[in-house]
Amino acid sequence: MRRIAAHYLVDRGEVMPRPVVTVDDAGCVLNVEQWQQLDSLAATEFYAGALCAGFINAHCHLELSYLRGAIARGSGFAGFARAIGQVRGNFSSEERQRALQAADARMWSEGVQAVADIVNDDSSFERKSRSRIYYKSFAELFGLNSVAEGVQPLCRQRNCSATPHSTYSVQDGAFRAVAAMADTEPLSIHFMESPDELALYQGEGSLAAWYGRMGWECDFLHYGSPAKRIVESLSRGQRLLLVHNCCVSEEDITLINSYFEKPVAWVLCPRSNDYISGLKPPVELLLRHNAMICVGTDSLASNDSLSMLEELKMFADTPLAQSLMWATINGARTLGVECEMGSVEVGKRPGLVLIEGVEDVDGLCLTPTAAARRLI
Repeated sequence: MRRIAAHYLVDRGEVMPRPVVTVDDAGCVLNVEQWQQLDSLAATEFYAGALCAGFINAHCHLELSYLRGAIARGSGFAGFARAIGQVRGNFSSEERQRALQAADARMWSEGVQAVADIVNDDSSFERKSRSRIYYKSFAELFGLNSVAEGVQPLCRQRNCSATPHSTYSVQDGAFRAVAAMADTEPLSIHFMESPDELALYQGEGSLAAWYGRMGWECDFLHYGSPAKRIVESLSRGQRLLLVHNCCVSEEDITLINSYFEKPVAWVLCPRSNDYISGLKPPVELLLRHNAMICVGTDSLASNDSLSMLEELKMFADTPLAQSLMWATINGARTLGVECEMGSVEVGKRPGLVLIEGVEDVDGLCLTPTAAARRLI
C-alpha cells in the first residue's frame, strides 16, 4: 500500500488542493482525502506538483514509430501521405520492432494508461500483449482499391476491430462494409485534417489532383461533403472517434453531433497537425458546441514524441483542469474503460501521474518545462 500526497489533484475537470491518494499493491485506489499538515502524515510520499489519472492517448500509430524523423516537417497533407508510402520500405523488421518497443515503454513511463491504436499490419501485437498499457487496436482499411475483407485477419487479434481510414481514401461499398464489421465496436476515422478533404468532393485541391494523376476514381463524391458521408453511411447508434478535425465547420459539428445517439469523440492531435501543415484544431468552436474532446499523439512519423503532456501544452489558452479532462476521463469514456481508468476514484486502477512544473496563476497552467512521470 502507498499513500501519495502532492500540491494538487486534477481530476474530472476539478482541482483539489493538498490531496492524499492511497492505493493498494495492485494500483487500486482505496481512498482520496486532503492533508492539513504534512508533518502529521505517517508513511506518506510527498511530490511537488499536480497528480492526475493516467493519460488516455485517443489516437496513435505505434507501428509507425520507426518513421521518426523520416518525413520532413511541413511537407503538407498530400505530400505527407505520399511520403509515407515512399519511405516505409527503408527499414528492417528489427528496426521497426526496436522503435515500437521503445515508444511503448516511454509512453508508459510518461503516464499513458490506454491507447486507441491504428494498425495496418500485425507487427505491434506481440509487444502489446506484454505491455502494461491497455491497447484498443483499430485495423484500418486504407486505399481506394482495398476491400473490406482485407482487414479480417487483423481483427482476429486481441482487442482489435475494423475501421475505415477516412472519408477520402475508401470507396463507398468498402467503407460501409468495414463499418458494419465493427458491429458494436467504435470506429476511429481520420476526419477533416486538411481543406483538401472537402475540396475533393468538389473535384478540386491536391487530393483530387493526385488521384487524377494516378487514374483513380472516387465513387463517394455524390455525398457532397465528408460530414454528409459520415451521417449517411453510419448508423445512429455507432460509437465514433473523429480524428484531427482541423477544418471542421460549425455546420459539420452540428450535423454530426445531432445525428449520433452517443457522444462523438472529437480527437485532437495538435502537434501532428503542426508538423505536417501548421493547421490548428478549432478548439473554441468545438467547445461552443459542447463537443466531447479527446487528445491523441498520432505517430512518430508526424511527431517528435508520443508525450501526452506535450500535446496539452499546445492548448495554452485552455485551463489545465479542462484539457486534462480531455486527456483522461473523456478518452476513457470513448474507449469504454471509464469504470477502470480515466479518473482517480475509489475502486479504479487508473494509474497515477505526477505533473511537475505547474503554476497557479488564475488557475493551474503548464510551464514550458513541465514534465509528466508515472508514480503508479
